[in-house]
Amino acid sequence: MIYTCTLNPAIDLFVDSDSLDPYVVNRTNTEDYQANGKTINISLILKKMGINNTALGFIGGFTGKFIESELQQQGILTDFIEIDGITRVNTFVRTKEKEYKIVNRGPEVPHSKKEEMLTKIRSIPEGSILFVSGSLPKGLSDEIYLEISEISKQNDFRLILDISSKKLLDCLPSMPYLIKPNREELASWFGRDYVTQEEVLKYGHELLKKGARQVLISLGEEGSMYITEEVAIHVTSPQGKVVNTACSGDALLGSFIAKLKQGSDLEEALTYASATGASTAFSMGLSDLTDIDQLVKSIKLNYINTLNFKGV
Repeated sequence: MIYTCTLNPAIDLFVDSDSLDPYVVNRTNTEDYQANGKTINISLILKKMGINNTALGFIGGFTGKFIESELQQQGILTDFIEIDGITRVNTFVRTKEKEYKIVNRGPEVPHSKKEEMLTKIRSIPEGSILFVSGSLPKGLSDEIYLEISEISKQNDFRLILDISSKKLLDCLPSMPYLIKPNREELASWFGRDYVTQEEVLKYGHELLKKGARQVLISLGEEGSMYITEEVAIHVTSPQGKVVNTACSGDALLGSFIAKLKQGSDLEEALTYASATGASTAFSMGLSDLTDIDQLVKSIKLNYINTLNFKGV
């Protein structure tokens, strides 16, 4: 079974406007409300690809109910914990020249609800997959990532982490199944302002030495880098008009695991994932997958050493 855990979910409002000017009423051309949060995006991508999964997380108020309803309508099982307050609404505005991202903090999670979540995670069956990704709500410190990592090791389920916190480095001794930093996060963890592609490879291997079993590093328009002890592969990304970058990394990660679960080999899974991430960047929200067959034609895999991959 696959589980996703969104500690700070949101409704994302995507709008398109000719301009965004201060002190005046800005009229939008289009608007789209979507259940969101990084691992909720992963739940949605998995389901679009025919992979059943269960979404965990904290929800509050009418906005939380909207998220739960949206996922259930898509056929995704939900096991949310209700908290006081109202689940946040984020706004992403695309004009002719710029993209604006307005992200709220959300309601506070009390200690008792945090412990309730950890109890749910302890009940995840051995051999399952758990995705943990996204920001933290008020009331939770990044120590929760370490607690979840230790539970995954004790209970022998496969943990996939996509978090910005440097606490990720402390999680690596628990040997997470896969981690997915982006270039900026990787640079931050190792005290750099920027990392070149060669340094991406170098620091990716450092993460493996610290305990990660697989590393998938998203590089924006430059594609991604997949690294294990046996192989390193740079995957290019299709080029096109970027509409929204908010969900592309989630689409990349979710579709990669989905393809592996469906029996694809590593090359096919990486190629499909790159196309799905790009398709999402070219869309208002998550990709509807209709353009994937066309996008994969332009993707190239560049091997940096020998392939020896056993899959999911």
